[in-house]
Amino acid sequence: MLQGKSIICFGGEDWWYHHPHSKNHLMRRFARAGNKVIFVNSISMGMASITNKDLLPRVVRKLRSYAKLARKTDEGITVVSPAALPFFGSRAARATNRKLLRAQIGALARRRGMTRPVLWIAIPTAVDMVGQFNESLVIYHVSDKYDANTMDHATDPELIRRMHERAIDSADLIFYSGRKLLAEATRARERSYLLEQAVDFEHWSRVGEMEVAPEIAAIERPRLGYFGAIEPWLVDQELIKRASRERPLWHWIFIGNRSRGLEIENLPNVHFLPAVPYDDLPRYAAGFDVCVLPWEAEQTFTSYGSAIKVREYLATGKPVVIAPLPEYEPMSDVIRIARTRDDFLRLIEEALNERGDERARARQASVINGTWDARAEWISTLIESLESRDFRF
Repeated sequence: MLQGKSIICFGGEDWWYHHPHSKNHLMRRFARAGNKVIFVNSISMGMASITNKDLLPRVVRKLRSYAKLARKTDEGITVVSPAALPFFGSRAARATNRKLLRAQIGALARRRGMTRPVLWIAIPTAVDMVGQFNESLVIYHVSDKYDANTMDHATDPELIRRMHERAIDSADLIFYSGRKLLAEATRARERSYLLEQAVDFEHWSRVGEMEVAPEIAAIERPRLGYFGAIEPWLVDQELIKRASRERPLWHWIFIGNRSRGLEIENLPNVHFLPAVPYDDLPRYAAGFDVCVLPWEAEQTFTSYGSAIKVREYLATGKPVVIAPLPEYEPMSDVIRIARTRDDFLRLIEEALNERGDERARARQASVINGTWDARAEWISTLIESLESRDFRF
C-alpha cells in the first residue's frame, strides 16, 4: 500500500453523498495507510437547467456543503467545498476557477505540508487543475459517460467531451470504472486500466445476523429493496407501475435522496425512505427479500453504469435482480439479469421462490476477494511501478 504520499482528489461527487462512492472508499484506505489526502467536493459540470425541478434543492445541498468549509474525517482526510463558478461554457469563468481553486487548494496543501502530490481527478471539469500543484503524477478516474449526462446540468456536451479528452491526454494513469467505458476508449490505451467497483465485504456480509431496521420491518413482505440515487430518468418507472398493478402484494422499497417529479410516488405498494448512513444501511438491507436494480438501461448514460450497490447486494447473499448493464454481464451466474420488463417480473418471482443457501453462498463468494482494500493495493502497485521507472518524478 502507498505510504507517505500526498494526494489531492477532485471528486465527481461530494464526500457527504449519502452512499459512499469509489473515491470515498479508496481515499479512506490511502489515508489510513499514512498518506496525506485532500478531497475536493465536486466542482460540478455546470448549473442545471432553469427548468429542472430539482435546481433549487441541488443549490441548497451545495450551499450546505460550502457551509462545512474544510473539515477533517476520522482518517485525517481534509474535505473541502471550494468556491467555484458553475459556468464552464465561459472561458473567463474557467480562468477564474483555475485561479480560485489553485489558491484555495494550494493553501490547504501547504498547511498540510504536502509536496509533489498525486493529482487524482474524477470529473472532466477539473482538467484545468493539471499543472497547478507541481504534482508528481496525474490520475484520471472515469466513472461515467460524461458527455451523455444532459440531465444534471446545461453545459454543452461537446465541451464536456473536449475536457474529457484533455484529461485523458494529460493523465499518467487512466482508470475506467466500467467495462463499456474502457471498451470504447480510443485514446491512451496503453495507460488505461479497468478499475472495477468493489465492496466492503465485512460490512455487508453479516446482514443475516442483524436485527432488521424497524422502518423496514413495518412494511409487509415480500420486500424488493433498492438504495441509492432515485431519479426520474434513472428508475424504470413504467416497470414499477406495471408491477404495482400486476403484483399488488409486492412491496418496493427505495432508500436514498429522491428527486421531485417521480410518477410512482403515490403507488400504494411503493415506499420511499430517506437516505440512511452507510454504517446503518446493512440493517435495512437485512429486511429485503430481493435486492433490485430497476434502472432504465435504455438510457445511454445509464447503460454505462457500474453501480457499487450490485456488489454490495451480492455480499449480503440475498437474491439480486438487475436491469441489463454491460458491467455485470460477466456475473450472470450469480445475478439475475432482466432483459425485458416481463423478465424482471418473472425473475423476481423466481428469486422469491429460491430455496436453500447454496446460491447465497455463491453470490457472496463472487465478491469476497473484490474488496476496496484489494483495489487500493493494486492501484498502489501501479503508482509504485511508475516511481520505480522514474516516470515523471
